[in-house]
Amino acid sequence: MNPTPGKRLNLSVQYACNREGLPLRADFVRWARAALAGGGEVTIRLVDADEGRTLNNEYRGKDYATNVLSFPYDTEPVVMGDLVICPSVVAREAAEQNKSLAAHYAHLVVHGMLHLQGWDHEQDEDAQAMEDEEREILAAMGYPDPYAA
Repeated sequence: MNPTPGKRLNLSVQYACNREGLPLRADFVRWARAALAGGGEVTIRLVDADEGRTLNNEYRGKDYATNVLSFPYDTEPVVMGDLVICPSVVAREAAEQNKSLAAHYAHLVVHGMLHLQGWDHEQDEDAQAMEDEEREILAAMGYPDPYAA
C-alpha cells in the first residue's frame, strides 16, 4: 500500500553500530510514518554509546549517551531532520522498564518524529499533549502505553 501523496516519507536508516538484533528498516518506516503528519525526509542513525555520548555532549551539554536525539532542519514543505538512536541505551531502558524492545523502539521513533515536527515537552501542558499524542499513535499500532507504571 502506498502512502497518500501528502504523506510520502523518504527515510534513510544508517547502522553505525552492530546491526545484530536491531529493528529492520521496514520497522523504522512503519513507526516514523505513523507519527508523520505530512511528508518527510528523515535519516535515522543508530550509533554506539561513544558516538551517542559525543553527540549528546556536543549538542545538549550532557556527558552521557541518551536514547534518542532529534535534529530538526525544516517542517515546510516537508519535515526534514535526523534522529540518532543509541541501541545500547534503548536495550538497557527496555529491560529496566519491563518493555518489549520493539515497543520501546516504536515509542522513541514516534517521540523523535514528533520533535522533528515541532512538538516539545519543556512545559507541563506541552509534555502532557505530547505524551497523549504518543499514546494515541502507539495504540493505533498495537503498542501499550509507554508511560504506564
